[in-house]
Amino acid sequence: MSVELPTVGKISPEAFEHFVFPHLGAPSDQVLFGPQSGVDVGVFRVAPGVVMATTTDPVFVVPQYGWERASWFAVHILASDAATSGLKPQWMTVDLNLPLTMTTADFETFWLAWDRAAKALGITIISGHTARYDGCAFPMVGGATVMSVGPEDQFVTTAMAEAGDWVLCTKGAAIEATALFAATFPEWIRHSLGDDVYRAADALFEQMSVVRDAEIAAQVGVRTRGVTAMHDATECGVVGGVYEIAECSNLGVELVDDDIIVRPEVAAVTQLVGIDPLISISEGTLLLTVKPHACDRVCHALEDAGISVSVIGRMLPREQGRWRISRGERRPLEHPRIDPFWAAFGERMTEGVR
Repeated sequence: MSVELPTVGKISPEAFEHFVFPHLGAPSDQVLFGPQSGVDVGVFRVAPGVVMATTTDPVFVVPQYGWERASWFAVHILASDAATSGLKPQWMTVDLNLPLTMTTADFETFWLAWDRAAKALGITIISGHTARYDGCAFPMVGGATVMSVGPEDQFVTTAMAEAGDWVLCTKGAAIEATALFAATFPEWIRHSLGDDVYRAADALFEQMSVVRDAEIAAQVGVRTRGVTAMHDATECGVVGGVYEIAECSNLGVELVDDDIIVRPEVAAVTQLVGIDPLISISEGTLLLTVKPHACDRVCHALEDAGISVSVIGRMLPREQGRWRISRGERRPLEHPRIDPFWAAFGERMTEGVR
């Protein structure tokens, strides 16, 4: 695969391995998990038996959603990756590079909404930078880091799955893709699919977070006690996320497509826009690998909290390969590489302004 930078979006795993991974500054034996393609957090030891898990992402703000929703989504995107460590998100640093078009009144509304979202998650903002600059534009208006601290034996990463673990998936596929189409093009979705489908799709907006999913699952137990790995199914959706868990953990996997939940509103919206829900962006969908003895307890804990979950596969020894099973047909599991959401979303944005 090419190591060239992409036209848009994240660099490829090959580009990461070629450019980034060999050049990580001064080495430290306190780093337990450093930068790795497909891993949501970095983990380092801050004291004997105590670790900090950190994650850094863009600040993604879409004013068209309204400042309350836009801020909530931005905070939860950041907190969700941190939560996949199994440790509660606790601290945040925020760098805001705002466009010149943002007014003082808009900033106040936006930041108060950000504050409410952070408080609701128990996250304290400890430092940052805030400014308006020429050349900056929504939705990418800076970056932020979220940090969690906890016992060294209580965290997990995407690289810690083991052969024999079951693979679980919360909420189902294409949660984010569906919610963003509904939030961005409400009249088109309503006209094309009806009020009921529109309302159901729009309601998924508040499901675009895995913070609660991860916290509930981790409370059952981690590592040998239950959950061995967690991953937020963002770019390339459930299929891409499952592949990344297998790759990071150097394992094989068997993924059963037919066991992945596809909600009726998700099926309707993704069919309308012509994308495959199983490989489409899905912030809010948590992928977990779980020890067989704890699988029922994890599922029951999530379901008791009102979070739908299904068992969608199992991890295999590396030499047994990576497979997808769909309608009884078994074929190799490959990473989708390109998420179809962006092209479909861009096409609709273009058509919407003609």
